This record gives sequence, structure tokens and C-alpha cells, in this order.
Amino acid sequence: MSGIFGVVSKEDCIDLLLYGTDYHSHLGTEYGGMAVYGDEIVRQIHNISQSQFKSKFFEESRTLKGNKGIGVISAFDEQPIYLNSSFGPFCIATNGLIENLDELAAELFSQGISFSEVSKGPVNLTELVAKLITCGDSLVDGIEKALVRIKGSCSLLLLNKDGIYAARDKLGYNTLTVGAKDGAWAVTTETCAFPNLGFEVKKYVGPGEIVKITEQGMETVIPAKSCSQICSFLWIYTGFPASSYEDINVEIVRERSGRFLAARDKGLDIDVVSGIPDSGVAHALGYAMESGHPFRRPLVKYTPGYGRSYTPLLQKTRDLIATMKLVPIKEIIKGNRIVICDDSIVRGTQLKNFTVKKLWNSGAREVHARIACPPLLFPCRYSLSTRTVYELVARRAIRDIEKKDPEDISAYINSQTPQYEKMVKWIEKDIGLTSLKFQTVYDMVKAIGLPKENICLHCWTGEGLDYCKKKENKV
Repeated sequence: MSGIFGVVSKEDCIDLLLYGTDYHSHLGTEYGGMAVYGDEIVRQIHNISQSQFKSKFFEESRTLKGNKGIGVISAFDEQPIYLNSSFGPFCIATNGLIENLDELAAELFSQGISFSEVSKGPVNLTELVAKLITCGDSLVDGIEKALVRIKGSCSLLLLNKDGIYAARDKLGYNTLTVGAKDGAWAVTTETCAFPNLGFEVKKYVGPGEIVKITEQGMETVIPAKSCSQICSFLWIYTGFPASSYEDINVEIVRERSGRFLAARDKGLDIDVVSGIPDSGVAHALGYAMESGHPFRRPLVKYTPGYGRSYTPLLQKTRDLIATMKLVPIKEIIKGNRIVICDDSIVRGTQLKNFTVKKLWNSGAREVHARIACPPLLFPCRYSLSTRTVYELVARRAIRDIEKKDPEDISAYINSQTPQYEKMVKWIEKDIGLTSLKFQTVYDMVKAIGLPKENICLHCWTGEGLDYCKKKENKV
């Protein structure tokens, strides 16, 4: 999970690039990078695991000059990558996860192509994409062929002397949006980067589409594919509240999600509705609006010092952030029956050890959890959120119930079955809750507002690509 931002201006673009990239700080924790094209390409990369993007780049940015540039906040590899190719020098930044990374790297190795960039894996993902692009007949041909060959997801920005090429992954799992203002064009993962910089949305880039941005404007060089399956978790958790994808705002979806949770909770007698900061807050606001119970903040996040506990790669780091960032307010908690709304339960450790325990220890009378998505049953194939089924609390519940790892878990996916109810009760007991309910797939899709076939639901149902594959086979 990373965030990418690019800008082309008729004047110097450095401030726009710095602050536009910084608006993606919620998407990555490891590396930040910028590349600017003035007289030549100048690239900067810093480790931001213990600092904020702005604090690392602000002073250095004062020495940069150029009218076009790209920036990235990355969860894994160092980027942007610089390459001097037969097409001339370029820099590239990516957002995604390549399932067949090892296979593609082995193929390039067999052709005598080497890799030099630092990586936490076998090769730097972004460098691999750059090398794939150079195998094409042109930059555009190389980008198009690379997107076809990649299994998983990869959206990218490529900066060269002509401008910025922006390409969205072939399934549209990740997002890219183009905006404009007087004298400048920009492209972004998160549209929350636009309002305060004066940009207005001009185009939501389609799946597999490649656009080129110059000082004169934007043109589509490869049209969008007909089928998309955007990540539903963008609205439920990973996206910033002020962002929109496919012209659907994140905050509004979360409010609708909370309303649907409350609508299925008639008769629950409680005193306080709360949301786990930050992404659970809007779900809780929707719940409070629908239920009529007051929204209060028994847990507050110490925002200046701690980011998301979901994005770091190490469990030890996630636990430390989860421990420190939420501060309980005993005066609101003590003696009250509390509903806590959260975006999801992945491993269950943070909710159990660092949230629910704080509420009980502060004197809560009841703690009910309402989760804005169904139980996660499959690891994500397109980002670094979860990599194995063994991490997932719902799978732990199934293993304990079945005393084995069953091949067929369809009964646990269906929220109307006794098996599903057993799984939820197991999680409820394990975490130490008075009660637990998850959002249904149906209500989650309805809250987002797109057709089900255009949303990736793989984490919950094990499906996600079937519709596009079937549609492609019919053509």
C-alpha cells in the first residue's frame, strides 16, 4: 500500500509536489521519495519510519527547481526509481503488489538484466516495473505490456522530459485521479490532496488506462478497459475521509455503513456510541445518527505522535503503536454500555489487547463491537495488508471449531448459517466482548454504491476477479 502524486505546472512545481505527496502519509510508513525534472532529473528518497514526510523533505525541497515531478510515500520499497534507458532518462513510482514478482524477475535475469536498488524482497518492485517497461517498443508500449504481464495490481507514474505518464492497474484495484487548476495539472492516488492545493477533479482514470499530463493538459494515450474491480477496503478503511474514488466519497460511505449496522441492531440498549480512531469514527457517526444514541469519544487518538497501526510490516511495531496511540477517558467510559464501531478485525490482537481491555479497565459496563465489513477470511492478493490465512482471527476461529483447516469454508462465508454464527461467537469470546456483529457483504456493497461485480470482495468471499475474467472470455 503506497500513495503516489504527480504534478506538471507552467511554473515551479515544488510546493505543489511536496504538499500533494504529503497528503498520502496515511498510506505508507517506510519510505518517502520525490523526483523533479528541471534542467535534469533530481531524485530524493528518505526513510520515514520514525518521522513525517514533510520533516524529511521540507528543507531539501527548497533547493529543488523544476516544473514537473512525482512523489511517493511507500509501505515497502525505496522509490521513485531512476533509469537511463533507450527512451531517455525517466523516474517511476508505483502503488501495488505483484504476485508473480519472482517469476518476472527470473525472466529478466535470464535475459541478462540486473537489479541494483535496495529492496526488502528479492528485487525492488518498482525497479522491476521500470525494467519491464524498457522491454517495450516505446514508453507507452512498455507500460501497456507491463500492466498486462503483472499479476496482482500496479498503478504507476512515470516522469520524463515530456511530462508524466499515469497508468492505472488493469483491474482498477488501485485508484488514480487527474485534477487541474489554472496553470497546472496533477494526478493522485488520494483526491484529498486536491482541495487545499486548488485542484478540481477532471478525470477518474479507468482500469488499464494510460494518460499523459503536460503543461498543455491531459490526453488519453491508451483507453480504459471495460471492466473494473476496485478495492472495497478503500472506502471501509484505507482511504482518507476527504477522498473520493469513482466519484464516491469515503466519509459518506462510512456514514452509510454505520447506518446499516445500526439498522440491524434494533433493540440494543446502550448509553454511548463510539468509533475507534480514525477510520472507525465515521462508521460510528452513521450508527449514532440511525440509532439515536449519542456519539461520544471514550478513546481518543494522540494524533501528533502515532499513525496507523495497520500499515507497519512488523507485528511488534503494530502492537507498540496500538498500545500508545489510544488514550482512554475514564469519565466517559465508567459505568456505561458502549458500542464501538471499527472498520475491520484482521488479526484481532489490537482490538483485544489494546482497545477492549482499556474500556474494561476503565469501568465500562458493557462493550459491544460493530464491524463495518464482514469477517476477513482470505489474505489480500493486491496489497501488503495480510499475507497468510494464519494471521486472520476468523481463520483461527474456524480451525478451533473444526479442529483442522477445512478446504471448504463456504458455510462460514454465508452470514445466515449456524457455522457463521459459531465463528462470530468464538471471536466475540476471544476478544472479550459483550456482543459482536459484522457488516454483511450485501450491506457493505450497498454502502459503497457500486455494482457488486465492479468491487473486489476477495478478502471476504475468496472471489474478486471472476467477473472480469468471465467477461474477457466472452469477448
